[in-house]
Amino acid sequence: MSLFLLLLLLINPAIKKIELINTKPVLAVLVDDSKSIPFFNEAKNIAAFWSEIKKDKSIQEKFDINGFSFGSEIKPLDSLSFIENETNVSKAIIAVNELYEDKIAPIILLSDGNQTIGNDYEYLNSNQKIYPIVFGDTIQYKDLKITQLNVNKYSYIKNKFPVEVFLNYEGKENVSSQFSIYKEGKTVFTKKIDFSATNNVKTILTNLTSSKEGFQYYTASISKVEGEKNTKNNTKNFSVEVIDEQTKVLILTSVLHPDLGVLKKSIESNKQRDVDVFLIDKFNKQINDYQLVVLYQPNNRFNKYISAIKINKSNYFLISGANTDWNFINKQQLGFTKNDLNQTENYGAFLNDSFLTFLQKEIGFNQFPPLKDQFGEVFISKEHQTLLFQSINGLETQQPLLATLEENNQKVGVLFGEGLWRWRAASFLNSNSFQDFDTFIGNLVQYLASNKKRNRLEVNAESLYAANSTIQISAFYTDKNYLFDARASLEITVTNSVTKEVVKNPFSLIHNSYQTEIENLNAGDYEYKVSVNGQNIHQYGKFKITDYQIEEQFTNANSIKLQKLANKTTGTLYFKDEVAQLKEALLADTSFFTTQESIEKEQNLIDWKWVLFIVIGLLSVEWFIRKYYGKI
Repeated sequence: MSLFLLLLLLINPAIKKIELINTKPVLAVLVDDSKSIPFFNEAKNIAAFWSEIKKDKSIQEKFDINGFSFGSEIKPLDSLSFIENETNVSKAIIAVNELYEDKIAPIILLSDGNQTIGNDYEYLNSNQKIYPIVFGDTIQYKDLKITQLNVNKYSYIKNKFPVEVFLNYEGKENVSSQFSIYKEGKTVFTKKIDFSATNNVKTILTNLTSSKEGFQYYTASISKVEGEKNTKNNTKNFSVEVIDEQTKVLILTSVLHPDLGVLKKSIESNKQRDVDVFLIDKFNKQINDYQLVVLYQPNNRFNKYISAIKINKSNYFLISGANTDWNFINKQQLGFTKNDLNQTENYGAFLNDSFLTFLQKEIGFNQFPPLKDQFGEVFISKEHQTLLFQSINGLETQQPLLATLEENNQKVGVLFGEGLWRWRAASFLNSNSFQDFDTFIGNLVQYLASNKKRNRLEVNAESLYAANSTIQISAFYTDKNYLFDARASLEITVTNSVTKEVVKNPFSLIHNSYQTEIENLNAGDYEYKVSVNGQNIHQYGKFKITDYQIEEQFTNANSIKLQKLANKTTGTLYFKDEVAQLKEALLADTSFFTTQESIEKEQNLIDWKWVLFIVIGLLSVEWFIRKYYGKI
């Protein structure tokens, strides 16, 4: 028997086995964990509702219950804190649909229905039935609010800047209120506004005067009316950076080209910049009147102006193209030359991730149409940084397409190709906006037009942050040769201007910059200092945290949208006191059934360990018997 079993194990036959697996439907419970829930005093109610569902034995027998909490992101439900600053209902629903794509998984949505970010959940397509549970007051109260405020980021000192404010009224009665704008506690603008049930939207447009240089903070507010429950949406803060002077840019060109109009529009999209365009033969002003000179497709007629640029060490941006005279440029000893072969070529672009001169994000350069320039190899003899490399017919090269040079406080940019107007059009098609392209040109112009000596430490921070938002600050540090230094240790010290409370945070190295995040700062004015440990290098700045809470801008739960969501997904809307009705509906719905699946499994005999034990046992019995009869 032992030998038989051993031989059987050596042969190792496969044994087929059929198993039946029962799969219960999943009950996915999405719980709104944002600050709007405690704002409506519903935190205890929503926690009790979730507990009632989770602990019900009948529901447990029929469903596998999985809970998720959501704010701006969705995560497994361990505990509820109601501290999320934003609500993205649509993202939570889409995530659950993807997670249980091949399963029966009805969704219970516990929320007030007020979404602050993301796609409108009212129009979502869901494979699962959704049962919204309404938390919060559904009574419609009178409410005045500032729905939107538009203002330029920059203004010039002693100039006027426009402020556009959109006001909205919810209510049936006629009401009057006072709209005002304050600066440092003083009223700088006021206007009486009348609303009615039909005339419930107002637009205020006014111009304020920039009286002081630097960041100026303002508060827009509309007075409370009788019977108004929520007044937190009556106020909005905004800031304007007041600049002492305007950047003047000169474009000198040898040809008429669509690029000229695109450059002017992109540069002047920032209102602190002014552009003059001249044909080279008609220019009659002084080069020194401008902070930046753009030389578009230069030839020998540019000779005296290039000489003036070299003498004055003026900053300039040279753009070449099919009509550029490279023989003339090569003789000017500008620090770059090109072996012109008297024929044109189309050059695509791709971003250099190691570019360190200023921060520039990828805006789809490799998808833009190619630029046209004369064919030939480029040589740059001065210290330089390449922002964009050339690609020819999809083949990436290490030849520069857009590069920056800096020597003796003179800044130079060189673009080897014409056709920027195609880039701006392509950028609009990609993002439905000119903003990405205009920001790219703006970053380049800002760097080239600046006469400030380059700092080894540059800090990027906003001037205004919303309350309880994560404050993200980035820094860029270079060594003495102005090459990015990844070995440094940076630290930020943030001080509350009133309480003098100090918070210190280290920076983390992420790609080619140092970044830090600061959380849980109260509303107020703050000063910060960024230091490089072991170096006497610092940068200082200020920012303000407003008490604006987007989750507290609603007066009631949005039951109308939740009802539409339920109807669209063939679910049912319930209110917070209807937990019994919800459980009854879930248990009675025959479409939520347990599925049974038969699975054929194949198992090798050698995996049956008990067979080996039988063999060992039989051999042991035989040994003892032989020993007993003296056969051994």
